[in-house]
Amino acid sequence: MTQSPPQAPTDSDLGARLNDGASEADRLAERAARQMWAEDSASRGLGMRLLHVGPGTATIQMPIRPDMTNGHGICHGGFIFLLADSTFAFACNSHNQRCVAAGAEVHFLAPGHSGQLLTAKGQEVHLAGRSGIYDIRVTNEDDDLVAVFRGRSATIRGHLVESDSSE
Repeated sequence: MTQSPPQAPTDSDLGARLNDGASEADRLAERAARQMWAEDSASRGLGMRLLHVGPGTATIQMPIRPDMTNGHGICHGGFIFLLADSTFAFACNSHNQRCVAAGAEVHFLAPGHSGQLLTAKGQEVHLAGRSGIYDIRVTNEDDDLVAVFRGRSATIRGHLVESDSSE
């Protein structure tokens, strides 16, 4: 089966557009996310959609395909972890300061099944100095909690996009 290469994000990939009343921080978070998304082949290749990003927050969805199931016929935990980790990455990089994972843990609470659409919502819990803590909740279409993830971020050098205070 031939797959076309993943495309750059469109307006629908990032959900509702920011209006004129959006803060500079919201606009910067979106610009940083667009830059990251354009280079995130792993997330795009798994069919993820970046629905929302804001300062310290992100929401991503991923459909569970048949090739993502394990020997028990349920979604392999590695794919659920990857969805949560991608959401963590977009939330912690939303301040336009490059960040990487310093550590993470996940707790699987319910299985995911082929054909389901999982949604991961991430929220910044703490940010100080070069370290941050982010909690991610992964749910299915019925809003059943599938997994919880806590990521610890470490700031590294650089920015994703140039700051533009005129925005």
